[in-house]
Amino acid sequence: MIVVYQDEVHFQAQTTVTAAWFKKGTDPKVKSLPGRSKVSYSGFLIQDSGMLFTCKPSRFNTSTTIESLRSFLATCPPPEGKKYAIVMDNASWHKAAKKAIGSGRLRHPAFYDISNYVVFIDMPPYSPDLNPIEQVWRVTRREFTHNRFFKSIIVLEGTTDRAFAEWAKPNAQLQSLCGFM
Repeated sequence: MIVVYQDEVHFQAQTTVTAAWFKKGTDPKVKSLPGRSKVSYSGFLIQDSGMLFTCKPSRFNTSTTIESLRSFLATCPPPEGKKYAIVMDNASWHKAAKKAIGSGRLRHPAFYDISNYVVFIDMPPYSPDLNPIEQVWRVTRREFTHNRFFKSIIVLEGTTDRAFAEWAKPNAQLQSLCGFM
């Protein structure tokens, strides 16, 4: 079994100020894009290699979860004779997707392309700290989006796409995030 951590995330175009140096007594002004524009990602972090796969669903629901799984398997098929153990949180759309796909003798034929290569592992409720992909989102925000002004959602999307493209190959940084296991 090859362990893979899955999760979804939104990156907001609004500026998020986390820490900055300002002269004492000043009232800093930070530019920010108005509105609630965001870019969404579904991510899969392969524990052994530290490789990240992302895709961009329009929203998070059962059908986009199934599409994301299919996209992941098409791009990163497991080695011959191996299966992925995919760790997912308890989002309602994850539960519904796992139920639709089925497992064991209760696998649905329409989803054999997934169930032949995947075993699902449920996380305990309210335990995002056990899912290393949450740290990928945290590092992405810290290194690429916090304390930065994005003049458009396209600029934000380009920034996050470049960050994820760097991590699409096996690498030590993401592998170290999986090191607690």
